[in-house]
Amino acid sequence: VVVLALLWRWADTRFAVEYGTSLPPLGFVDFCRRDPSDCDAGEGSAARAAISTKSWRMLQMVNVTVNGAIAPVDDETLYGTAEYWTVPTDAGDCEDVALLKKKQLEDAGFPAASLRLTVVLDEQGEGHAVLTVSTTRGDYILDNRRNDIRLWSRTGYTLLKRQSADNPRRWMALAPVKASSKAG
Repeated sequence: VVVLALLWRWADTRFAVEYGTSLPPLGFVDFCRRDPSDCDAGEGSAARAAISTKSWRMLQMVNVTVNGAIAPVDDETLYGTAEYWTVPTDAGDCEDVALLKKKQLEDAGFPAASLRLTVVLDEQGEGHAVLTVSTTRGDYILDNRRNDIRLWSRTGYTLLKRQSADNPRRWMALAPVKASSKAG
């Protein structure tokens, strides 16, 4: 814990701090078993996307459009199971929305390695999934609960783990620092 606190203190707070490997979520493992091509590493893909005005607008458009298009419905209701990850068409829960945003941004030309599924604890300490877009300006969160895009440290969430930039099937533990809830 002391080492993590020191890492955090000296880290550039625009970027979440990875400190080791973690087990992937079980729903993700099942998703990759069913759809292996959706879990392949992007060849030569940049770990951080360069952000221009045009690419920032694309992030905003995808975030707002997907949030509005996918009705929030839990896996138990949709699939009769507690955890089922899939790319949704009209309804899904948080990780399904994150998967759709990831797919649409990859299709729009964002580097696959810069788009990382991320597991967090929300403000109430409940598990939640979001999409982190790692950019040269910082790690930004696309969330099905809000249309604005926030720097990870301004979400109010505690980031737990996310996909590795090197291999999307491998997950990295994140320094468990509770982020501020200020927008930005």
